[in-house]
Amino acid sequence: MELLLPCFLIFISCFSHAYSTKDQPYNAIFSFGNSFADTGNFITLMRGVLPYVVFEHPPYGMTYFGQPTGRASDGRLVIDFIAQNLSLPLVPPYFSEGQDFHKGVNFAVVGATALSLDYFRQRNITNVPETDTSISAQLGWFNQFKTSLCKKTDSCKNYFRKSLFIFGEFGGNDYIFVLSAGKSIREVKSYVPVVINTIKSAAESLLKQGATNIVLPGNIPTGCTPIFLTLYASTNKLDYDHLGCLKYYNTIALYHNIKLKEAVVQLRFKYPKAKIIYADYYEPYINFLQNPDQFGFANGEPLRACCGSGGGPYNYNLVATCGQPGVSACLNPSTSINWDGIHLTEAAYRIIATGWLKGSYAHPPILSGYN
Repeated sequence: MELLLPCFLIFISCFSHAYSTKDQPYNAIFSFGNSFADTGNFITLMRGVLPYVVFEHPPYGMTYFGQPTGRASDGRLVIDFIAQNLSLPLVPPYFSEGQDFHKGVNFAVVGATALSLDYFRQRNITNVPETDTSISAQLGWFNQFKTSLCKKTDSCKNYFRKSLFIFGEFGGNDYIFVLSAGKSIREVKSYVPVVINTIKSAAESLLKQGATNIVLPGNIPTGCTPIFLTLYASTNKLDYDHLGCLKYYNTIALYHNIKLKEAVVQLRFKYPKAKIIYADYYEPYINFLQNPDQFGFANGEPLRACCGSGGGPYNYNLVATCGQPGVSACLNPSTSINWDGIHLTEAAYRIIATGWLKGSYAHPPILSGYN
């Protein structure tokens, strides 16, 4: 379904508005997830563990920050645009020193999964990280953290009632690890119900602790990303859709998103006083590919990564990725959809954030009910 032009144009008015402290809809943001939301946790956790972390090297961060910040993009992420629109500070990573967490904290980590690492290893999926940053780990950090914010159950509930919880994206890395272990698409899909139940249970634990505003983002169309298009390239033209995406791999995300929407409906029924939002990554990505010029992605190569090596239609090379020595970025990232073969550019995240806040990419929009 294509996004109408007026919905795209509202980002101008949406991001020109800033809330005063009196009418501010939320007092804090608590973020969980993976590389689509990580604002610096991974680079802190992996220093001394990995010999080289690409996210702390240029050209990451080139567009907005002027330097790498640990974000897997050229600039800001959806979480950053949401915070700025709400007149809140950029959400600081949990594993950072000297930060004030009273306005929010970010527990998201690059590579995070919904399922625990033990779950994978028990099923002989061994190509997973050594450090557990899954949903259970992130909730553990949250529970440790909240004692410094509020001491009693009632005071915590009052604090969280005026906070925005963004829980995800989760699931994408789970499916990638299963795929890379040589499992079929059908086998990968068998993991979806377990992933969704894990997300649902975690969201419910936050609702029980007082969260009344929670955003549950879905998966992106991975079959449209340069990494998938490169690693799973096919000689059969029937494996590609009209946009050039690997359509069978996209069915994983579609199935995940359908089940996540069902979980959202179930949670709404059980917690009728809470605002539980399904936030879409899939539809905007497809919209960008369908009408790139309409959204400002006018470089003529919508499936190509801005930062990468290898040339070709996707500009992705697994052994020479963005952030590694000698790998450069395109001159103007704002004309590209995809940044590094996996993640999106700041320009793409800006439009998605607008659609989550006031547009058609969140159901209901985050700011629905606010002037």
